[in-house]
Amino acid sequence: MSIESKIQELGYTLPEAPAPAGSYVNYTRSGNLLFLAGGIPPVTDEYTGKVPTDTSLETAQEAARIITLNRLAVVKDAIGSLDKVKQIVTVNGFVNSEPDFYGHPSVINGCSDLLVEIFGDKGIHSRTAMGAAALPLNVSVEINMVLEVQGE
Repeated sequence: MSIESKIQELGYTLPEAPAPAGSYVNYTRSGNLLFLAGGIPPVTDEYTGKVPTDTSLETAQEAARIITLNRLAVVKDAIGSLDKVKQIVTVNGFVNSEPDFYGHPSVINGCSDLLVEIFGDKGIHSRTAMGAAALPLNVSVEINMVLEVQGE
């Protein structure tokens, strides 16, 4: 079963790769490593503000899943097929949170768990989950990744 079929089987849709929103590119490649720029969820009231005051833990986890699918769309754009992913190497997650919120890992689990559901053992990765005083456009979550992909 292809990775895109697996995504559909899980009830998700792979979107079109979003365009960069600033002076950067969505990814760079060095050998077999693909470095993805940080991705954010849609800039709506639902996904903006501080966790857990303005955005609930559950909604922030949903934002992390949306970001993950958007980042995978960037991967497909970069290498042509998600079936060429050899390993999710690392995930870095940033949570726009109140100073006394310590559930950052739970928020980023929205991303990590989805990657393992989609890729199985290839989705197991190292990770950083941390709080931030603010994120671009006041979104609740931002995530970037490094992946190992098949040679060119």
